[in-house]
Amino acid sequence: MKKSILAVVLILNSFFLFAQTNDEKTIKEIYKSSLTNSQCYAWLDYLSNKIGPRLSGSTNAEKAVVYTKAQLETLGLDRVYLQEVMVPKWVRGEKETAYILDNKTKINVPICALGGSVATPKKGITAEVIEVHSIKELTDLGDKIRGKIVFFNRPMEAENIETFKSYGGCVDQRYAGAKEASKFGALATIVRSMNLRLDDFPHTGAQSYGDIPKNQYIPTAAISTNGAELLSKTLKKNVHLKFYLKQSCQQMEEVLSYNVIGEIKGSEHPENILIVGGHLDSWDLADGSHDDGAGIVQSMEVLHIFKSMGYKPKNTIRAVLFMNEENGGRGGKKYEELAQINKENHIFALESDSGGFSPRGFSFESDDANFDKILGYKNLFEPYLIHSFTKGHSGSDIEPLTAPNMVKAGLRPDSQRYFDYHHAANDKFDAINKRELELGAATMASLMYLMDQNGILNKKGV
Repeated sequence: MKKSILAVVLILNSFFLFAQTNDEKTIKEIYKSSLTNSQCYAWLDYLSNKIGPRLSGSTNAEKAVVYTKAQLETLGLDRVYLQEVMVPKWVRGEKETAYILDNKTKINVPICALGGSVATPKKGITAEVIEVHSIKELTDLGDKIRGKIVFFNRPMEAENIETFKSYGGCVDQRYAGAKEASKFGALATIVRSMNLRLDDFPHTGAQSYGDIPKNQYIPTAAISTNGAELLSKTLKKNVHLKFYLKQSCQQMEEVLSYNVIGEIKGSEHPENILIVGGHLDSWDLADGSHDDGAGIVQSMEVLHIFKSMGYKPKNTIRAVLFMNEENGGRGGKKYEELAQINKENHIFALESDSGGFSPRGFSFESDDANFDKILGYKNLFEPYLIHSFTKGHSGSDIEPLTAPNMVKAGLRPDSQRYFDYHHAANDKFDAINKRELELGAATMASLMYLMDQNGILNKKGV
């Protein structure tokens, strides 16, 4: 009996070692394909330099839809199609103007309107400034805010190695600052840019007025970190200084846009769907090469790698290029809505929306059983310096997906420089390193391969 058990164990170990060896070979081939035969850098070059900024509802966003669909069609996929989605259209207008009025001295500072903000009056707004470091301080100040410009000056915390934690710790002042300051009679708000570096680039981003009446909407803008430092320092010397702000942005009627989707049908279980994606839209200050042009072309490259290798997945694999992540999340919501209507069975989703820097690992949203299973793949990635497998947020576009037992993952590149570019005018193609971009694509394709080969566990652990 003991000999029989030992024989079974030896057979299982041999099978496991064979599978591991086969996976090692396939992953090595994936990395080789990406580093020697990739199209992602050329695709991003075109998106960034030939099309440019791709804010939802813009002409450039529609050009990006046409371009990426055409490129997916060249890969010989089983299906390439568009998915209709209505998106907001916000227009920045002419370049914003701002300066500090310190007695008779006028000091220009770099600002940009936050996405979805209303315009100032045509002649701009001039008012005294009140500096705060949290939304909670507004309640403490109360009526002192009325008739003033509120300056939110809470910086990202430099002590965190994980910079997304620092971002999450202060982004509420950008997103909800105008809404809350309006309740106390503020004329406008300016927000310190979400950036760990001191520079002259204001960083835009989404903000929301929530459910307050439209007649209470106030203009809101981001100020560069250098500008914020200067304003704070000058306020300490003169609390009665004034600030001038002028912007001419507009919210237009919603327009029709599209998610772009390409897929390879599964050879064994075509009803099971694995998706890889990013968001096709970007903010309007630059071409969005890191946010999220990188994620778009890496997702396309996953399919290119599989086709180049002749890999036939067991399950259906889709690349989904979502529209409108930046100022509404409509693409992800529409995809989920149609997935429910069509009764699609999604088992895995992977998103790249953290820049095109060197990959370091993944964050996963899953139950403990599936996470433990995925941890078993970690040693396959260590030769490529991929070492971080953690639980955590996967991605905004795949967040709406609600399929039972589904596993979600987010690619996690090195994040130390990401917020130097995030939502700013320097998020351009020259900030992209070709090899780092290709390593990210290979890392994503490797995880997609492993998830396709091994599937996920259901609630019964099967």
